[in-house]
Parts: sequence; C-alpha cells; structure tokens
Amino acid sequence: MAVSPSPEHPRHVIETVFRMESPRVIAGVARIVRDVGIAEELAQDALVAALEQWPAQGVPDNPGAWLMTTARRRAVDLVRRRERYAEKLALMGRDLETAPPGADEPADPDDIDDDLLRLVFTACHPVLSAEARVALTLRLLGGLTTAEIARAVLAPEPTVAQRIVRAKRTLAARAVAFEVPRGPDREARLGSVLEVIYLIFNEGYAATAGDDWLRPALCEDALRLARVLAGLMPKESEVHGLAALLELQASRTGARTGPLGEPVLLKDQSRARWNQMLVRRGFAALARAQSAAAGQPLGPYALQGAIAACHAHAHTYEETDWARIAALYGLLAARAPSPVAELNRAVAVSMAEGPAEGLALVDALAAEPALRDYHLLPSVRGDLLARLGRTADARAEFERAAALTRNARERHLLLARAERCGPS
Repeated sequence: MAVSPSPEHPRHVIETVFRMESPRVIAGVARIVRDVGIAEELAQDALVAALEQWPAQGVPDNPGAWLMTTARRRAVDLVRRRERYAEKLALMGRDLETAPPGADEPADPDDIDDDLLRLVFTACHPVLSAEARVALTLRLLGGLTTAEIARAVLAPEPTVAQRIVRAKRTLAARAVAFEVPRGPDREARLGSVLEVIYLIFNEGYAATAGDDWLRPALCEDALRLARVLAGLMPKESEVHGLAALLELQASRTGARTGPLGEPVLLKDQSRARWNQMLVRRGFAALARAQSAAAGQPLGPYALQGAIAACHAHAHTYEETDWARIAALYGLLAARAPSPVAELNRAVAVSMAEGPAEGLALVDALAAEPALRDYHLLPSVRGDLLARLGRTADARAEFERAAALTRNARERHLLLARAERCGPS
C-alpha cells in the first residue's frame, strides 16, 4: 500500500526521497548507458515522473526501487533508440520489463558487485583533474548541490559548476569504462577515491546547508564504501585509516544532536550514547592501518583515525589527551599541509596549553584565502576569546560565524553562544 505524502509538502517529500536515492539510481543506470552525465539526466527524468505521479497516487512502498525501475527502463529505451548493443539490451530490456520493482541486476562474477563503488572509481578517472574528480563524485554519489560542494571544498560556486560540466563531457568524450580498475590503474585513482568518500562523510556528519545538522544517509553510504574498499585493498594502510576514522566519527552520531535535532558540542555529549560497536570497529581498523604501514609513517587518514581514537579512549571530555592530539595534528600538518588541519591543531593546543596559545595560532591563519568565508575560523576564535574572558569580542566572532554558515541548526547554535556572551 502506497503512503500518501503530506498534502502541504508533497514536493518536499519527493525531493527528500530523491536526494537519498539518487546516487544508487545514477550508479545503476550508468551501468546500462556507460555515461555518467546521461545517467544523471535519466535519474532527473525519474524525479520528474515522481513529481507528476506521486502527489496523486501516493509515495510507493519502496520509492527507491520505483525510481530505479523508472530510470532503468528509460535507459534501455534510450540505448535501443541508438541501436547499440542490440542483442544484449533486448535481453536486458525484457528482464527489466518483467522484473518486480527493485529487482537487482545479475551480478558480474568477474567484477565487484557494487555499482556505487564503480561510480566512485569512474568519476575519479585520471583524465579528470583532482578537483573535478571530487566535485563530480560529490554530485553523483553524494547527491550534493553545487553550492554544497563549493562549501565542502572551499571553492567558488561558479568554479565548481564548471568543473562538474566539463568532467561529465570529458568522461563521455574519452568513453571511460564504468568499472573498478585493477592493478596500477586502481592504485592511481585511490587517493581521489579516499578523498571523495571522506568529503561525503563530512557532509553527512555536519551538513553545510539546510535545516538538519546531520545527514545520516550520506554517513552510511560513505562508511559502507570505506568498508567495501578496505575489503578490496587489505594491504593499503590509508584505506584502513579512512575506515578507522569514519567508524570512530560515526560512533558519536547518536550523541551529536539533542531531542529537537539541535547540535550538541563534543564537550557536552553523553559518551554513554557513543556506539561502542563502531568504536571497536574503528580501533580494529586503525590497528590494520598501522600493521599495513609496516613501520612507515602513517598517512593523513590514519593520522586522523588516531586522533579520533584519542577521543574514543577518553571516558570523559576532561580525560582527553589533548597533548597527544596536538602532536598528531602537527604530524598531519606536516604530512598533508592544510589550513583546516592547522585550525584543528590550534584547538588542540588551546586545550593542552591554554587559550592564549591557541588564539595566537588562529590569528596566524586569519589571512589564509581558503578560510576567508570558513565559518569555523570565527567560531573557534570566538570560543578562545570567551575562554579568555573577552566576551564582547567573542560575541562579535560568534555572530560573524553565524552569518557565514548556511546550516540553520548551526546558525542557531552560534547565535545562542553569542547571546551567552552578553550584550555587544
């Protein structure tokens, strides 16, 4: 029995469902048409069909399967019209037309049965620039808007839009295969794949825009992909390092929001609500990363996993080994220089050595172009100023951070912190 969407917000319900399901739809259709740009267009066609039918007929019991079936059938029709692979597609078309909604395609015994992972590796093909790979995969797999991607990668929105368009054209022009590569080709794309999975998880863990602080579906997709990749590449330290980081970060999800969905800061979280199964998985993945490193320095993801492990080892916020975390951030900044890593190191230093020391590091980052519109810079500065008793200055920084963020929950939190600092 189909469930009718709320009459006040049918479009909102449909668009929410589509945003959750679109990566799987695009990935499934891309296997048929072998073109991620066309696959995205066909997924959008399925959305249009849903907007036309669901308000009157109700949301199907399995909306993801409905979207997938609709998009796949249109894909088969498109390829048939182009008279490509006629015999194979005729058989595929009959199977799809007679299969129940949501039925899976037969697994390919010579490949990895995971269309989402294929989509990531395809979008991370070396014919694209590193920036284009990240932008395209966040769009296709993460379902993010151009504005959200721009915020995630700290780049102007028009630049990101151009990257996405050009990337899809390049993949089509080069006839890039929709596959998980093997051997040296796989190694060449791994760094971009890890970065994409990491950014998708981050968007789910702290949404850049919208009304929700968390987007759990993105976290779950990123975590699942990290686990699949760890099984695929068991000797790669950084693959296990990323898995460790995501497992440990995901363990806190249940404690990161209050009853009304409001953000709960780390220091205020009930650690009894941290998922201990995920903590144990994270520790095990970190041990595998260290073993796979074989005595060599840990990479950026394994170092971040070690930082997350420090938090997980502490039974209370006060027991956190901030000195070790600061040292690990120092190693991270040396291994993978980044103003965001330096900002995080400043926070750790402020906890280990005092807010004045942390503030000096933050002020040194003020001129960084990449942090000009990054709301966490004034947010951190506001926190340090408040701890130093400079409440008027702290209030101004929290207000500036609130003006920069595009997430409604975070804006409310920052304005509340500004209000607690007293009148300006």
